[in-house]
Amino acid sequence: MESTTMKVWNTKLVLLVIALFFAPFQAISAEKLNVLTWEGYVEPDEVAAVNKILKDKGYNYEINVISPWAEGPEQMFKLLRAGKADISFLTLNYIQMQRGKTAALLQPINTNSPRLTNYKHLDPAMLNVPMGTENGKTLYLPFGGGAYGLWANMKKVSEGEVPKSLNGLLDPKWKGKVSLTKGQVQPNVAIASMMAGKSAFYLNEVSRSEMQAESQKGDIEGKLKALYGQVSYFWGGSPEFRDDLLIVASYGIGAAAENRAGGDWKLIKFKEGNTVWMDTINFHKNLKGKKLEAAEIFANYFISDAVQTRLVNNLGMVSASLKHQSASDKGFFVKDMFWPPYKKEVDNLMLLMSKKAMEGK
Repeated sequence: MESTTMKVWNTKLVLLVIALFFAPFQAISAEKLNVLTWEGYVEPDEVAAVNKILKDKGYNYEINVISPWAEGPEQMFKLLRAGKADISFLTLNYIQMQRGKTAALLQPINTNSPRLTNYKHLDPAMLNVPMGTENGKTLYLPFGGGAYGLWANMKKVSEGEVPKSLNGLLDPKWKGKVSLTKGQVQPNVAIASMMAGKSAFYLNEVSRSEMQAESQKGDIEGKLKALYGQVSYFWGGSPEFRDDLLIVASYGIGAAAENRAGGDWKLIKFKEGNTVWMDTINFHKNLKGKKLEAAEIFANYFISDAVQTRLVNNLGMVSASLKHQSASDKGFFVKDMFWPPYKKEVDNLMLLMSKKAMEGK
C-alpha cells in the first residue's frame, strides 16, 4: 500500500508532466507597445484593429495607449525621456525645441520599410520639413494638421464681406466681433508680423540685433496692438463660437465640431496665407527588431484610409494623405508656414509684446 508521501509525489509528478505537455500551447503574454497621443487621435476600435493585424502577422505585441494624454512639448519630452512611450504623436515644431532635446530621443523613419505601404500616398509638402529632421534623416511620419486660422460665421457674413487681407481685420465693422486665443500668443504675433509686411516667423528668422531693432521700431507690436483692439473675447482652452462673434480663431478642430453641430464657419484664406501645424508619428530611439516592426505596422494603419477618413470627417483636420485631401486642401501645407521651434529669447519677446498689446486695449 502506497504511503501518503508517495501519493503526494506521484500527484506532483503527474501535474508536472501535464504542465510540460501543454506549455507549448499556452499563449505567451503579449508585450505592450506604448503610445503617447493627443485625445481623440487613437480610438479603441482602431487599437483593436491594429492588435488584430499584429496577431495575424505573428507579432507578440499589443498597443497600449498610455495615460495621461499628450499636453505639450515639455510633458511629452519627460514621458519620452522616462521611456514610457514607444510611439508618440509630437507636433512638428516640438521635435527640435530647446536645442533638439526631444529629437535626441527619436530615431529616423525607414521610409522604405515594406510595412509602410501607405507612405507613398503622403503629401510631399509634409515630408522632410527641416525642423523634423536630424543629420538629414526624418524623425517623423505626417499624421495630419491644420491652420491657426480665422473662421468667418457665414450665417451672418456674406462672401463679399470676408476680408481678403489680414489688414482687413482692422476695419471698424469687425471691432468687438473677433476672438483670438490668449494661451498661445505665438500665432497671434505671426498674424501681426504678416500684417506688418514681414514673414510669419520673422522674429525667429533674424539675428538677435535685428530682432531687437524690430522690437524698438515697433511695427509688429503696433499691428498686434491694433489687432487686439478688435477682439472682444480671448479664449483659453478652446474657442467659443458665440452668436455675438463674426470671426473666431481656431486650430480647425473646434470649427469643424461647431459645423457638425449645425454652424457654418468657413476658414478665411487671406492673401498672406495662414500659419499651419502638423502632428506627427514618431518612434523612440530604443525601438528595434520585431518591436520596431510592430510600431511601423501601427503607424501605417494611422496613415491609412480608415484613420485618415475619420481625421477629416470627425476631427476637421487636413489629411496627411493626398487621397483624402479635398480640392480646397491642395497646397494647404507650405513648408515655410509651419510653426517653428521658437528660440527662447524670441518666445520671451513675443510674450512681452502680447502683454503690452493686451494692456493697451
